[in-house]
This record gives sequence, C-alpha cells and structure tokens, in this order.
Amino acid sequence: MNITGKITGITYKVSLAETLKTIDIKDFNINESPAFCLVKDEANSFAVSKWVSPKRTRSYPYERVYNTLNSSKKITIIPIVKDEGAKGDRDFLQWDTVSLMSLLDVFVIFAYYEKAEINSRFANKITNQKFDHDYILSKIKEIEQYHSSALHWNLNELKNNLHTIIDKAKTCYSEIENNLGVKLHNLDGLDNFKDKIGKEVETFMQFSREKAEKAQTREMLTTQPKESLSTLTKAKITITNYLGGQYFFTVDEILIENNAVYLIESKHSANSILPSKGDIKDGLLKMILYSNLCEVEVDDVKMKSKAVLKLTSTKVKSEISSESRVFDRGRFIAENDFKPEMQVFISELFREAEENRFEIKIKGVEL
Repeated sequence: MNITGKITGITYKVSLAETLKTIDIKDFNINESPAFCLVKDEANSFAVSKWVSPKRTRSYPYERVYNTLNSSKKITIIPIVKDEGAKGDRDFLQWDTVSLMSLLDVFVIFAYYEKAEINSRFANKITNQKFDHDYILSKIKEIEQYHSSALHWNLNELKNNLHTIIDKAKTCYSEIENNLGVKLHNLDGLDNFKDKIGKEVETFMQFSREKAEKAQTREMLTTQPKESLSTLTKAKITITNYLGGQYFFTVDEILIENNAVYLIESKHSANSILPSKGDIKDGLLKMILYSNLCEVEVDDVKMKSKAVLKLTSTKVKSEISSESRVFDRGRFIAENDFKPEMQVFISELFREAEENRFEIKIKGVEL
C-alpha cells in the first residue's frame, strides 16, 4: 500500500516543550551545552538543539528539535558525518533531514567533529567526539544577521558550503586516526559522498532520496522492538512540500474506514507505564507532519486522513483516547493510579492533540 500527501504549510501548537536553559553567548560552548537551550546576546536569542549523529534514529534528535519549536528563531546543529571507527558505524547526512528541518523553519548548521577519544569499552572505535566550536559559533552569528527564511539558509549552505565542510571533516578524521591510532573508515567514502552530492542541491536530493527510499523499503519488512501493534500492517507514505521536496516515512499502522485513512504512529514500553518522553516527542514530530497533510491518496484513491499517536504498555490497564469523555478519562486515571506528575503530562498531551486535530490513544497490551 502506497500513501501520498502534500504539505503546503505547518500549523501546530506545541504544549509539551521543555523549559530551555538560557545561556549567554559569551558562555556558550556547543560541546558543553545541553541538548537544547536558549542562546542569547544583548539583542537576540536563539533556540539551539544539537544532534549526536546525522542518523535520525539515534538519541531522539526529533525530541531535541521539538523542544525548541516554541521559539521564533530555531537552530539545530547536525554533523554531516559521524565515523565511530572501522569496527563501528558511519552515518551520513540525508537530504530528507534537511527538508524536514526547513519545513519546520529550523536553521541547520552543518557541522563536523574535530576531536575524539579512544573508546575504552570497544576496540578500534572512538567516542566523545567534539564539534569545532569556533566554527559553529561563527555560523550562529551569521544566522543572527540573516533575514531570509530557514529554508533559504539551508539550501544556500548546501549549495555553497557543504563541500568545504566535507573537506574539513575529512581532514579532522584523518588527524583523529593518526593521533589516536584507531583505524577509521576509508576516507574515500567521504570523497564519494561529496562527489555524489555534486554542486547542485537537486543532485543531493536525488542521491539521498534513493537511500531514503531503500531504508523505507527495509523498514517495511521489519517491526521495531519498541512497537506493539494491533496489526503488522505497515505502509509507505511519501510527503511532498510546496517546493517539491519529498520525505519518505513508514507508517507503523494504517486503518481505512469510511473513505478515511488513519495514520498511526506507535510507541511501546514493556517496563514503564508509558513510553519515555523522548519516544513520545519523537512521535509528536510525526504528528506535526501527519496533521498538516492535504490531498492524501491511498493507492491513487483520494481519502481524508487522521493522524493518531498510539502509546502502548504492558503496565497499563484498559485504554483511553484524547477524544474520550472527561468521565472516562478520570476513570482511566484512577484505574491505573497515575502519579500527579503523570496525570499532568497526560492532560497536556491530550490538549496538544485536541488543539492540533490528531488523536492520542493509550492502551494496555499483554506480554
């Protein structure tokens, strides 16, 4: 089953963002700062988040970005490549990550690691990689003076600066390999990455789309361990924005009723009464997309769509929905003996769903 849809603009109210720690730009260091924070100088402030890998499935980068969405100017710092050693992973930046950040009006600083340490737990691997802070600080100051959109900035950086950053990453990883005596992946891989990107954004888009489509197809064949599904149905969804940029996702579950398709993102916990806040906010970022879809088609048939975030746990009794009656919600809370803090969280979660026209389902499942 193939689902397509378009996004012409994003309308969304964030309710669950964490309070951002404020750091004066004079005291800011990207390698010591929290995963998300507010950086300010005398005139301006910016919500800054950072990724520890260009791969979206590591360390909840979507949660970090989500926590900055209430700010007027949002910056996220993403390494273009992360090499953990010849015996470890090497992940590259993908076009669809950049497209998504642009759609959310987030400025991307494409970064590189300049230092690392030997991983004492695993042979032939490195850890504790550090960004080039001076470079990132210079880019933040550039963005401060930049008056066009995040989309324009991101595309301009891809066209005019990405090759330089790749060269810097190549130089730094070569120095790390020599200084630490730990063999990394062949640097020809970075040359190949640069060559395939080419000088035009369109080349980069096509190269990354092909990789994203392959990853999307692989994910169609698997069920992630954190998912607990009422069916094993998965479906591809391809989202196109007003510029023709495409995002490739795999919907955990779909349900078709009365000419409407329900796009269900599932998060599961086997040990806690609810999935972690990181997991839930990761799911909420998908809700931002799915709740803003228009012109949805399922196998070329036009349908209405409804976004659903389903939270399952072996520790929960019965089930509840953000669309349930207040009385039923109270009974569900009492039955599961949620602590006050969790009650507040669920209330805010339901409010976010109601304000943004999607549904939250909390459901108990058996082992």
